[in-house]
Amino acid sequence: MDESAERTRVEWHEWGPEPFEIADRTGKPVLLSLSATWCSWCHEMDGETYSEPRIAANVNDGFVPVRVDVDRHPRVRERYNMGGFPSTVFLTPEGEQLTGAGYLGPDGMRQVITSVRKLWDGKGAEAGRVPRSLQGEATPAGELTPQIEEQLLGALHETYDERSGGWGTDAKFPMPRTIEFALKRERQQALRTLDAVGANLFDEHAGGFYRYAAGEDWSEPHYEKMLDTNAAIVRAFANAYLYTGGEEYRQPAADTIDYLTTTLWTGDAFAGSQSAGEGASYYARAATEREDADEPSVDPTLFADRNALAVDALLTYRAYTDDDAAGRFAERALDTLDAELIADGEVSHYRDPENTDDVGESLLLADHAHTVAALTTAREVLGADALDGRAIEVARRVADAAIDELHAEGSFRDGPASGEGLLDRPLRPLDGNVEMVDALLDLAVITGEDRYHDVARETIEAFAGAWDRFGPQVAVYGSAASRLLNGTLVIRVGNPAGSDLHRAALRMGDHEKVVVPGADDVADGTATVSIVTADDADATAADPATTPGELETRVSDLTADRSGE
Repeated sequence: MDESAERTRVEWHEWGPEPFEIADRTGKPVLLSLSATWCSWCHEMDGETYSEPRIAANVNDGFVPVRVDVDRHPRVRERYNMGGFPSTVFLTPEGEQLTGAGYLGPDGMRQVITSVRKLWDGKGAEAGRVPRSLQGEATPAGELTPQIEEQLLGALHETYDERSGGWGTDAKFPMPRTIEFALKRERQQALRTLDAVGANLFDEHAGGFYRYAAGEDWSEPHYEKMLDTNAAIVRAFANAYLYTGGEEYRQPAADTIDYLTTTLWTGDAFAGSQSAGEGASYYARAATEREDADEPSVDPTLFADRNALAVDALLTYRAYTDDDAAGRFAERALDTLDAELIADGEVSHYRDPENTDDVGESLLLADHAHTVAALTTAREVLGADALDGRAIEVARRVADAAIDELHAEGSFRDGPASGEGLLDRPLRPLDGNVEMVDALLDLAVITGEDRYHDVARETIEAFAGAWDRFGPQVAVYGSAASRLLNGTLVIRVGNPAGSDLHRAALRMGDHEKVVVPGADDVADGTATVSIVTADDADATAADPATTPGELETRVSDLTADRSGE
């Protein structure tokens, strides 16, 4: 439980079976508070609302209060989030929802408490409901068609903000995965959005990107800095540099890596986040005024998914720039991830550095997807020696564990279908499924094992019946569908990692490609170029390349032939 929760007058319970057993035994509803260490509004609600004596007494007497850190319990977050944090959710003893809200000041909390008590006294547990996404309905399966990518490209055009950049007319989020989809298909939109992200969300004084902007013109930034947001932005800027060669895209990636490897570096891996500061006023000050203020706190928790994404991002940057320092930090974080959070293919969600016995639950989809992606990227960039030569073997085990334990009825659950409240009801997040599909397609190419292609295709098809309703937020679904329909550009290099031919392969202008250095089936001093699909309709360049120039020609000719140019 975070320190701000301990400072309130509420007698908080940790998430687990005990508070639900107490609620059932005493006939009381549960008050679930979803909070985060980085969330300034959460701290304000603790100070203004939960610390008010009469409110705290009412909560303690009439409810069973439970506090959950949303970073450490993502499955709870996804089932009970009321649209932001803090979320204040009232539950039956079985975990079904009665009602909920976001931030509540003292007056608002009194009104809600009165309303919930009337509801509970009148209907009891019968007033509880289960969100539709958790009611066990089958995913909307369908056939993969070229229309999927076309639909998502159309969604970009329909929602793109021509004046300010980005997609949508409300709050602006960086949306780095959407940017990556657009880089290959609608580059000017992607680049203009990156320009807006860099101009409005980057902290010029201390480094790092803020989480999002409340204003449609990128104004009113929310100042918290998340490891996963910053890592994903690094990768997006690095991929923009791959396509353009522009310093204006390399430099923001480099500056953000500096932030990650200083402020968020714990000595062995990356911390989870940096808060916005009390009242969010720190970042609104001029640089000279910050010097006399306390720097916002950092949550040093080691999160598997966020560190894996950071490893992927730093190695992507190294691939295009030869930045050895970025590579060394990535390797150190990957070693730590392997040593502390991966066991027999199962990834634990987090480890508390101040209490090494405090380890998060295992077998969460996001952890496994990002870990497989980090391991395959390590094999592409660092070569066969990545993770002491075990990168792909570990990737296999992590992928196999997810497939064995989480893949059912054609798609992946977000975690084990067990636990308190609504955790025993399966949730199949589209974004998490797509991230795993991308990782499995890379793993299939590197290992030559078709089973990973088969699971990837089945998973994408499990959602293909709803493609006409997808928006830009899930544009990366179009990337995965395209890879399955049109294939993945694969460059296999006989030379080891770091050779001129390998470095040239990494710099070929397609960020969705797969590069395999030190390939056993390729002669030393040569590289082969092919487009690999899931239905054995592979295409291969006629002759191996022996120089970077020849490699560029082979890639250009093969991709032109496949596209009909």
